[in-house]
Amino acid sequence: MRPLAFVSIRSVFALFGLLALVACQQEEPIETAPPEPVIVPGYDTIIDNGYALPAIDASYLAEPNRRVLVYYSGDEEPGTIEVDIYAKFLYWIMDDGTAWRYPIAVGRLGRAIRGDTVIRRKVEWPGWTPTANMLRTEPDVYGDFAGGIPGGLRSPLGARALYLYQGGRDTYYRIHGTNDLASIGNSGSAGCIRMFNHDIIHLFDMVPLGTDVVMRSEEDSIRIEDEFYDRGIELPATHIDPDDIYGEDAVLADRPIAEILADQLAPAEEQDAEEPQEDV
Repeated sequence: MRPLAFVSIRSVFALFGLLALVACQQEEPIETAPPEPVIVPGYDTIIDNGYALPAIDASYLAEPNRRVLVYYSGDEEPGTIEVDIYAKFLYWIMDDGTAWRYPIAVGRLGRAIRGDTVIRRKVEWPGWTPTANMLRTEPDVYGDFAGGIPGGLRSPLGARALYLYQGGRDTYYRIHGTNDLASIGNSGSAGCIRMFNHDIIHLFDMVPLGTDVVMRSEEDSIRIEDEFYDRGIELPATHIDPDDIYGEDAVLADRPIAEILADQLAPAEEQDAEEPQEDV
């Protein structure tokens, strides 16, 4: 009977070997399609004045870092913009007790706007020139742009700018769009109020010239915002390469799509006009 037991053990090992071989054959990698990008409503691809603004990646829009209509809990009057530099929110206050709340980036330590201001200028796709103070204190960041950047995809002011004045004088502070998506919800600007381009476009047409911009006190921020008070981190000054956002071809052209398409069509139209017509 012993030989039978020996044969049974060999058979068991052979069976395990066969199963292992089958398992190895079944573990070949399976190709899967990449997951579809998550598009947050209100932040998908838009065409604005002929410029193509890509959808904002959902990773930048985690709550509360997105536009939302809320019941207003502050003390300002309807038709006012209230800025909370501690919670990194901007409120556009409306007549029905609600407000649009937008996430923002604010100035680094010591560079925040001081006092209330008034909007005296509104510009679509504004150009930008660094101030003398920016050039003096951070020449490595701003020196290459001392001559200014015209409005368009390259401009750090993004798609819109609201110009803030005090006592009839330009403060050189703006509420504006930005290419620096990671700065929103943090302290990362030279003092201006940055918004996602999608958000400043949403706000821009609602806000008339002469709108008061009120800075919320730290005490009110603690009282009203609770868990959101003092959110975010302080970021160093940086320049974002627009090629990384819009693509090199779009930035090189740096003109509205409508103008680019018009130029592309023009040679064909001229060629058609030059072709001789047959006699009839």
